[in-house]
Parts: sequence; C-alpha cells; structure tokens
Amino acid sequence: MSHLLGIAIESLVAVLLILTIGYCMLLNKRLKRLKADEHSLKATIGELITATEIAERAIGGLKHTVRDVNENLGSQLAAAAEMSEQFKKQLAEGDSVLRRLSKIAIAARPTNAAEPETPKISSAKAVAAAAHAFSERRRSDGLAA
Repeated sequence: MSHLLGIAIESLVAVLLILTIGYCMLLNKRLKRLKADEHSLKATIGELITATEIAERAIGGLKHTVRDVNENLGSQLAAAAEMSEQFKKQLAEGDSVLRRLSKIAIAARPTNAAEPETPKISSAKAVAAAAHAFSERRRSDGLAA
C-alpha cells in the first residue's frame, strides 16, 4: 500500500508539473507579445516626440512672424493716422480756396438789373455748378478738363 501511495503522489506531482509547464508556455507567449507591443510603443513615442519638437519650432516661428506683423502693422497704422491728418488739413485748405474762388467768381460776374435775383444756393452746390461750367467750357475749346 505504501508503494501505491508513493506512485499516486508521484503521478500527482507529474500532472502538476505538466500543468505548470503549460502555464509557463502561455506566459511566455504573452510576454513576447508584450515585448512586441513595447517596441511599437517606443517607436510611437519617438514619433510623437519628433512631431512635438517640429510643432514647437513651428509655434516659435509663428510667434516671431506675429511679432513682426504686429510691429509692421503698428507702423502702418501710425503712418495712416498721420496721412489722415494731412488729408484733413489739405481738405480744409482746399475748401478755403474754393470758397475764395467762388467769392471771386461771384464778385466778377456782371450784374444786370433786369435779371431777377436767383435764390442763394449752398456753397457746395455753387462750387459744383461752377466746376461743371468750367469743365464744359474747357471741353468746348477742345481741351480736356
């Protein structure tokens, strides 16, 4: 009987060893798959780092470009404001010249007592009418206004 008990225990140990070997083979396959995934993950991380570096350089370039554009735009805005002021002054001077010319033209017209007095037209309309009449006279002489 002790002989039989020894064989039963030895058989049980052999079955357990076979199960252990099978489980170790399964773990080995899983470890190989994990190692393969690790290599692909390392490659992906490397590509991600490279893409991040490229993006950082691009952002730096964009910041530099924005700074340059901002400075350029600021100087252009200042120049535009200055030019606008010059235009305002020139328009005021031109308006003054037109008023003096219209006064001179009105004073130089011969006055006929037989002619009824026309109602006064605003200075802008009078200037426009005078300019139109002037351009018509210039065209009738064959010269472009």
